[in-house]
Amino acid sequence: MSGLPGSPVHGRPPAIVCENLVRIFKVADLEVVALQGLDLVVQAGEIVAIVGASGSGKSTLMGILGGMDLPSAGSVTVAGHDLTRMSRDERTAYRRRVVGVIGQQTERNLLPYLTAVENVEVPMILDGVRHTRARALELLQLVGLDARGDHRPDRLSGGEQQRVAAAIALANGPAVLLADEPTGELDSATAAEVFGVLRLANRELGTTILVVTHDPLVAEHVERTVAIRDGRTSTETLRRRVTSDDGRHEVIAEEYAVLDRAGRVQLPRGHVAQLGLRDRVQLRLQADHVGIWPDRPGADGAASRAGEPAAGDPAAEAAADKAAAHDPEAPA
Repeated sequence: MSGLPGSPVHGRPPAIVCENLVRIFKVADLEVVALQGLDLVVQAGEIVAIVGASGSGKSTLMGILGGMDLPSAGSVTVAGHDLTRMSRDERTAYRRRVVGVIGQQTERNLLPYLTAVENVEVPMILDGVRHTRARALELLQLVGLDARGDHRPDRLSGGEQQRVAAAIALANGPAVLLADEPTGELDSATAAEVFGVLRLANRELGTTILVVTHDPLVAEHVERTVAIRDGRTSTETLRRRVTSDDGRHEVIAEEYAVLDRAGRVQLPRGHVAQLGLRDRVQLRLQADHVGIWPDRPGADGAASRAGEPAAGDPAAEAAADKAAAHDPEAPA
């Protein structure tokens, strides 16, 4: 996958576009804001991990993308479908044909009285597809379980059940697969197997995959990890494989703050705490960057900071910029 997040890949439109997404729940007389103007773009063919603390809005986002919930405000488009304008019948068709879903709880992903191959056939039968057995066996082969097709869930391990769940989610050829903590109940070795199946589906079928996870194994094996904080996307970690001068391959991870469509940026909490930022900060536009400074008024009312160049002094500002380039702790 190439290209920057939010830019078209090979001319294909994005698979997921969320703009200023808001979701408010009413609990008794209280309103709980789960999403607060979230922006997200996932390109067709990407595999992206969504991470965040409990209550950050991850599950709410997945419910909206899966067609089970509606936003209170904002827009959301998946594979060209505007989820805010669908009728009930259109939403049912959307859940059957456009998205596939893998849940965290293995026992809820499969019908216990059906075999693995019969479970994979169910979504196709519900959608009116004929001759489903060959397709079901093909998908079980993709996830490495073609020899276990006649086994019911109670004869499959947790990892095998999740691999069957992946086959079920892929049965109707969805454009997007949503996986909500798919490895949450598995040990690290089994989790690696399940995630390997997701990557294989992404590579072989071209399915766009969005994974919500707390599992560092998953987060470290995708090119892009998006962190959600307080109902908004806050940071993205991009990983790229590079080759060193001696021929060794390594993965470099770079973390970026997310600039949303309203021009807002969430500063990492560590940065805020270390510099004692609060209430307001001072911004300074430079030739190639924006400086963020604590609000520490001096005697003349201007922000003061040890080593800060005087406003309007190009030579001093240029020298400070050069020094900051070699100081990882300098304000961005």
